[in-house]
Amino acid sequence: MDIRELKVPDAYEITPVQHKDDRGVFLEWFREARFVEAVGHPLDLRQANCSVSSRGTLRGIHFADVPPSQAKYVTCLRGAVLDVVVDIRTGSPAFGTWDSVRLDDVDRRAIYLSEGLGHAFVALTDDATVAYLCSEGYSPTREHGISPLDPDLAIKWPAEAGEPLLSPKDLAAPTLREAEASGLLPSYAACKEFYASLG
Repeated sequence: MDIRELKVPDAYEITPVQHKDDRGVFLEWFREARFVEAVGHPLDLRQANCSVSSRGTLRGIHFADVPPSQAKYVTCLRGAVLDVVVDIRTGSPAFGTWDSVRLDDVDRRAIYLSEGLGHAFVALTDDATVAYLCSEGYSPTREHGISPLDPDLAIKWPAEAGEPLLSPKDLAAPTLREAEASGLLPSYAACKEFYASLG
């Protein structure tokens, strides 16, 4: 597998090697030794999630309090999504930067985002099926959101997704500036300290 860091530090795109024959396809979508070599620490798996979304469904931008937050290793098992990671860590040199990776059932890429980063995706097809490996379980009191339509972030959601369909919670989410002003965002220093403790 090939692993490259995205424009957002501490987020990675993982491209597997696919072995195809007349029976179908086999691939490794996660291998711990290769992951640790690239990221610098193991992924302590605590929860696995799966979502199925209709075309145009826009989920996120979601994040959790640091520590312990929630790192995510995400892939699309069926259909296609545009997966987006946003640096929401105050004090980060890349604060407000975002990057995206198309996750689909053709290239079968995955994306890993470290604790303290924001995560969102939009379904490009009907029945887009996304699987997440998570470093922590869901805890509603620690979970937060930022508007994926924040004009200052200016995320380029693809036209092929159609009109975005958001949950009421995501529609009501604050902008990045509002979240920063309210003290909701994690700090870059706290995140880096937490990453160092994982090794």
